[in-house]
Amino acid sequence: MTPAELDQLLVVAEQAARAGGALVADGYGGARRPREKAPGDWVSDVDFASETTIREELARLAPGIAFFGEEGGGERGRLGWFVDPLDGTANFLHRFPAVGVSVALVEDGRPVVGVVHAPLIGETYTARAGGGAFRDAEPLTISARPPEGAICATGFPFRAKADRLPSYFPVFEAALRQFEDLRRAGSASLDLAWTASGTFDGYFEQALGTWDVAAGALLVREAGGVVTDWEGDDDAWLRSGDIVAGPPAVHERLLDLTKGAQC
Repeated sequence: MTPAELDQLLVVAEQAARAGGALVADGYGGARRPREKAPGDWVSDVDFASETTIREELARLAPGIAFFGEEGGGERGRLGWFVDPLDGTANFLHRFPAVGVSVALVEDGRPVVGVVHAPLIGETYTARAGGGAFRDAEPLTISARPPEGAICATGFPFRAKADRLPSYFPVFEAALRQFEDLRRAGSASLDLAWTASGTFDGYFEQALGTWDVAAGALLVREAGGVVTDWEGDDDAWLRSGDIVAGPPAVHERLLDLTKGAQC
């Protein structure tokens, strides 16, 4: 797609994310009928309402593009939207405001448009391929801190937790020893957005969905960072959800820890 076309679709994606985010904000602290899809993996009525609104907005403003949402599924195509309507549902249910709405457009296996909207914090992150990354129109640049002073974000395994922990724990321990500190906010899209903005100096997690990481990873890349899977593959992270992201120096140090871990 041309840069002009991507710019138009970025406007569409942001409008849809904000519409979903308005429902998330309205539902915060109210009755949400939570239920567990799998151990540690929660969903609520607000997740479904946000996804429906985002789907409808995208179909109205950019018809004919495939759509796949975390809750309702959909279609996958060469060009398609991937949406997480409420990233951080457990946070949302516990009244911890670190939640995001993630809308990404993926073309031929690579994200080309990305929006991460934080409705309870009041921040919106946007990027399109080749166009840079922004927070509320302010250009973003990845952190320049040295690895020894880095504070990196992570996410604890929650899908197939028992299978994942043996490979995750050694990486977590090594990272905690090597970097200044670690953080765990509980929203992958925001972890990546905060990595793009330099708030965090890197990020690593396993077994995420395309909808979790596509928009945020584009933010990191457009802010000057590197995104791969745990073995260093530039593309496989979007399929596996095993992701390492950060400035080149921190990314290289993280990759030294993750390579060879059994995912």
